[in-house]
Amino acid sequence: MREENDIQVSIEQIDEALIVTPVGDVDLSRSPCLRQALKKSLSDVTGRLIVDLTDVPYMDSSGVATLVEAMQLARRNSVKLVLCGMQDQVRSIFEIARLDRVFSIVPSREDATQV
Repeated sequence: MREENDIQVSIEQIDEALIVTPVGDVDLSRSPCLRQALKKSLSDVTGRLIVDLTDVPYMDSSGVATLVEAMQLARRNSVKLVLCGMQDQVRSIFEIARLDRVFSIVPSREDATQV
């Protein structure tokens, strides 16, 4: 049974990429679940980790911090981390913090597999 504060996260392998897809708001109560899924994924992937944010309508600073931590782990493990499918509200948070210059952000999964 899923806790009320858990976010649904699916993980799938496509070619040499591992795709992590969270569904729902990523806030203080839900970001630990995403953090756990990203850490597990980073220990399993060798090439590319794609985080598909298509179904994330809202993200607070704890969600952003979770993705920053994942990016740092990815760099240490020589894994390419790509974010895709950002909704406008989430993208604006990354732009305000100028993290759009740090992360590889693309419109779609297809684009993410080719960056």
